[in-house]
Amino acid sequence: MLVHGAFADSSSWSGVIERLQAKGVPVVAAANPLRGIAIDSAYVAKLIQQIPGRVLLVGHSYGGAVISNAAADAANVAGLVFVAAFAPDEGERLGESTAESKDSVLGSAQVPRQYPQNGTTATEFTLDPAKAHDAFAADLPQAQAALIGVIQRPVSELAFSEPSGAPAWKRLPSWAVVATQDRAAGTDVVRAHAARAGAQITEVDGSHLIMLSKPDIVTDVIEEALAKVS
Repeated sequence: MLVHGAFADSSSWSGVIERLQAKGVPVVAAANPLRGIAIDSAYVAKLIQQIPGRVLLVGHSYGGAVISNAAADAANVAGLVFVAAFAPDEGERLGESTAESKDSVLGSAQVPRQYPQNGTTATEFTLDPAKAHDAFAADLPQAQAALIGVIQRPVSELAFSEPSGAPAWKRLPSWAVVATQDRAAGTDVVRAHAARAGAQITEVDGSHLIMLSKPDIVTDVIEEALAKVS
């Protein structure tokens, strides 16, 4: 199962999906609600529970936090793959992780917006389209980055402020793709999280959207993980 991150949808996995399907690998791309750690993890966990057999979870960016939390409530998860992704420990908040990063410029690229929630007003973030190329997609063409800036999906502030739950990476085998030019999650944060999780790490020269710019490498790591957990 592929789980996208903030400001994105499942189309961000298109290149990876095409390659996996060409090799006969069953693929599910979850529509991450982007409403906060608790809501999103519960949604993905319920989806996993309805899939027969063992499931390899693959998360990009914020999706890494979602899969690690969701796997705690899904007994059929066999392993985790973090793609330019967070792998927080229990009690950690993603907003604090990016704030401490020397590589991330995510804070300056976000624009706060208001949306109605249960009769009150809550905050969500969008990505400043003018900063999409620099912060997210530096190794993609400007035109493609501009398109990403327009079709993005907003993410609730809760995704960054809610504490993470008990991490599944403490009990499941893990793999990680670390993009060396990640200015969104921050290469330093992603690398540190992957190392702490004991993940088998593949470093790639690329931006935060590494599954778009280097789908072959990301697919290879997923296939390696599948071979190990099958």
